[in-house]
Amino acid sequence: MLFITDTGPSNLRDSGCLHNTPIFSHFPFSFFKFILFTVTVILCSSSMAGIWLLAALLLLSLSISTAAKQTYIVHMKHNTKPDSFPTHHDWYTASLQSLASTPDSLLYTYTNAFDGFAASLSDEEVALLKQSQSVVDVYEDTLYSLHTTRTPAFLGLNTDLGPLDGRHALDINQASNDVIVGVLDTGIWPESKSFSDSGMPEIPTRWKGECESGPDFSPKLCNKKLIGARYFSKGYNMASSGRGYLKKRKEIESPRDRDGHGTHTASTAAGSQVANASLLGYASGTARGMATHARVASYKVCWTSGCFGSDILAGMDRAIADGVDVLSLSLGGGSAPYYRDTIAIGAFTAMERGIFVSCSAGNSGPSIASLANVAPWIMTVGAGTLDRDFPAYAVMGNKKRFAGVSLYSGAGMGGKPVGLVYNKGGNSTSNLCMPGSLEPKLVRGKVVICDRGINPRVEKGAVVRDAGGVGMILANTAESGEELVADSHLLPAVAVGRKIGDVIREYVKSDPNPTAVLSFEGTVLNVRPSPVVAAFSSRGPNLVTREILKPDLIGPGVNILAAWSETIGPTGLETDTRKTEFNIMSGTSMSCPHISGVAALLKAAHPTWSPSAMKSALMTTAYVIDNTNSSLQDAAGSAPSSPWAHGSGHVDPLKALSPGLVYDISTDEYIAFLCSLDYTIEHVQAIVKRPNITCSRKLSNPGDLNYPSFSVVFANNRVVRYTRELTNVGAAGSTYEVDVTRLPAVQVTVNPSKLVFKNVGDKLRYTVTFVAKKGVSLNGRSEFGAIVWRNAQHQVRSPVAYSWT
Repeated sequence: MLFITDTGPSNLRDSGCLHNTPIFSHFPFSFFKFILFTVTVILCSSSMAGIWLLAALLLLSLSISTAAKQTYIVHMKHNTKPDSFPTHHDWYTASLQSLASTPDSLLYTYTNAFDGFAASLSDEEVALLKQSQSVVDVYEDTLYSLHTTRTPAFLGLNTDLGPLDGRHALDINQASNDVIVGVLDTGIWPESKSFSDSGMPEIPTRWKGECESGPDFSPKLCNKKLIGARYFSKGYNMASSGRGYLKKRKEIESPRDRDGHGTHTASTAAGSQVANASLLGYASGTARGMATHARVASYKVCWTSGCFGSDILAGMDRAIADGVDVLSLSLGGGSAPYYRDTIAIGAFTAMERGIFVSCSAGNSGPSIASLANVAPWIMTVGAGTLDRDFPAYAVMGNKKRFAGVSLYSGAGMGGKPVGLVYNKGGNSTSNLCMPGSLEPKLVRGKVVICDRGINPRVEKGAVVRDAGGVGMILANTAESGEELVADSHLLPAVAVGRKIGDVIREYVKSDPNPTAVLSFEGTVLNVRPSPVVAAFSSRGPNLVTREILKPDLIGPGVNILAAWSETIGPTGLETDTRKTEFNIMSGTSMSCPHISGVAALLKAAHPTWSPSAMKSALMTTAYVIDNTNSSLQDAAGSAPSSPWAHGSGHVDPLKALSPGLVYDISTDEYIAFLCSLDYTIEHVQAIVKRPNITCSRKLSNPGDLNYPSFSVVFANNRVVRYTRELTNVGAAGSTYEVDVTRLPAVQVTVNPSKLVFKNVGDKLRYTVTFVAKKGVSLNGRSEFGAIVWRNAQHQVRSPVAYSWT
């Protein structure tokens, strides 16, 4: 405990009046203590020096009282609560009051996803809390960002292909009436037809959630489909308050989605069927989610400036208590140790409670090691394309016609070519069509070439339009390669790949009078090749744990049609006044809810399976061959994709329903995995939330976790040995034989090479030995292969990534 007299001036320290005054020993160094000290100065001194000192102290106390505070998440030792406090909330509140914090300093108390609370604290208060024996650690709040029809048919979910383990796919979809998908995002637009509850039975009695009210949201808007809607804004409010560091935009605090992202992801996962859906005529047809009969619960944790860890953790904490079966989070930040990762900590508790957690991998591709949400108990989802496209064309003055994509729905620019312009300098702001970068006298009445990158794609078109341009060619650079993402532009615009973009740029430079005309063809299906890994999809390796291969798999994430908020136009720009019930978006934000919805079907089909078993079923049945019977391609280049981009492959929902074998992982095994990392006991406890963790059991290597994929890291070792255990969830009397990809640099031995499962539920182990061959120098390089267990009915495939460091 601090004593104020220890910091006072020498002429007061020994005066006899202040020396070790007992009252000060009961208060920390705070504004309240300064008030007490100031009063004592008045009583103890009438000299001019005392008066000047009083003035100085008042100014100092005022500066401390108005010092900027920010949100921190405080991890408490759950089992150290004194018996004098009836609840942990009372204990946390008293802990803050001991710091002389104001009553509104406490933002959230967590009881499920985390042991502790979130509070608005000063640097001094943080330092004092860290000194407490009851506090494990104090973490700064983290700002996370959002990772932003045809897919059911593309995934084989529109038709019943016959019995699956004695049941039909239609029966499984009906059984998902009892499955609840919790979506943490920007809220919900409850009036959307995608959340119609027509024909749905009563809400499961186990549901403990509710619909919260707001100025623009009535609880009556919820129904038997949308059974919950909550919002969490205290972390956001703190960061954007007068004392925070963000500029706050006026937002109505309610569960309503005024961004569109949350409505899009929720309807993708579990939206009801809606006939005649489209975006301004594009992608017309019947829109539906993956699990059309599952329930939806919305948790609004994201606001204008992003998603704060304290709000996310509060949303996860509430969703776990409410009774969700699946958690879908299309958001994330950078990589961090698991004990500092808000989403990873909350997801561990969810997994332990039997809740499947699906998260987006991030949109930072094609850069390597750019993943988010890499904890092994999380399903990390990358993005791929569909077999649907929206072709548009740019015809040059030299009669060459180039294909691209667009969702432009206006009147068009007619058939007459107009001038084509492009800044001939280097990578300037005008090349990128940044706001304010175009000179109207140069672009008025012309088509402008804009390089992709930096600012939003649709914003570039708005910049061209505002400068007087009549059209735009959005040309990829090397970073985005040949990936084509369609957008609902505000003026005629065509997006083209890097190769075509380079040809068009060269045409402008070489022709003294370049011209172009743009045209639009609508929607086409059965595009080949597909799927292709999206260039924006974040890539491995996993920098948090190199021995765990991430991402886990990919799902549809490019040009996805789903429900939309009617408070915002399809581009999301403030100048876009168009309204639409559906929108087409791209991102791992879109692929994540696809997997969440498929997981809801798995939960309905196999209600006793653990989240790890469900995850294994999805991963080991994923495919790596496209619709041209070739290896999955990468939109970022011409080479085939690798497991660092697509993980186990592209999701195959129907095969996942009947995987044959699964790699199951218990909570204790995850704890042994954490103990094998370079973490302290307190770090492990922060994730596991058990006070008696001793780490008496550790894995010999983090890669020895019973994971459905392999990441083999050769450092100072030439031999790596992993053991796995498979559980039979298929027929009794099943025999599997192993097939291993042979590589020139690695010798792989599997023992035994045959597994015979006599009964359903039997568990059998095997060991894989990886030996880096002598004389092969691959320092800094990587290779990829697979280990596959086969029989006549099933193929249980695990990708293998090899790294030499």
